[in-house]
Amino acid sequence: MRVTSTGPQTLRKAEGESVSLGCRYTPSPFDTGELDIEWTAVSPDTSQNHQTLMSYTSGTIHIHGYHALAKGVRFAAPDPSMGDASISIALLSPAHSATYQCKVRKSPGVDTRKLSLVVMVNPSVPECWVEGGELVGEAVSLHCKSEKGSTPLKYTWRRESTGPIHAATTQNGVTGELRITNHSQSLAGVYLCEAHNAAGSQHCRINLKAKKPPNRAAVIVGTVVGSLLLVFILLVFIGILYWKLSDRQTSL
Repeated sequence: MRVTSTGPQTLRKAEGESVSLGCRYTPSPFDTGELDIEWTAVSPDTSQNHQTLMSYTSGTIHIHGYHALAKGVRFAAPDPSMGDASISIALLSPAHSATYQCKVRKSPGVDTRKLSLVVMVNPSVPECWVEGGELVGEAVSLHCKSEKGSTPLKYTWRRESTGPIHAATTQNGVTGELRITNHSQSLAGVYLCEAHNAAGSQHCRINLKAKKPPNRAAVIVGTVVGSLLLVFILLVFIGILYWKLSDRQTSL
């Protein structure tokens, strides 16, 4: 007995896709016993038994349990006894990520093949937000974050309508931060952040404004005038109070 299927030992698929796990086989002329096919999920803990998913014995297909790993699993060929014990899995979910083993036995021959399946989760729609006052001449940061998604998860910022990212900005593809050290009117506009991994991508948009900083001279003048006005009111109040006290003493 020899399993003849070849190809990558590790398969990566996106959530919601389907996959075929190959297990074609060729019996030896000396293999005269009853055909037995078994697909199991290999436990990473060597002290635990493998979890049987499907089997073919005495011309009958058996499904073992209805747990998450077995959901959507079936033999790819109508008759697995004809040399093809491959299985297919429809509508993949993260629960299907596992190492699968195909064992084909026809006494005295037996052979196995292992395949690792990694189901990648598409990034969730990221959230975009601004940190900083969006003031011209000051630092401002745009942030982008997806709550879900298989790693490695990367972030890419771009300006949506006015060309590429300005050279004065720096972006971190891991944290999702776009940092502007010296904000200006030319950097204002709509920015798009794309979160992407091997399974797919999602994006969000944010409108970055460029606000004029407050007039510092006017602020200083206003503060001085306000202080002088407060002192004047206080002096008037003291003068009125003194006048009333003096008038009361005179009347006594």
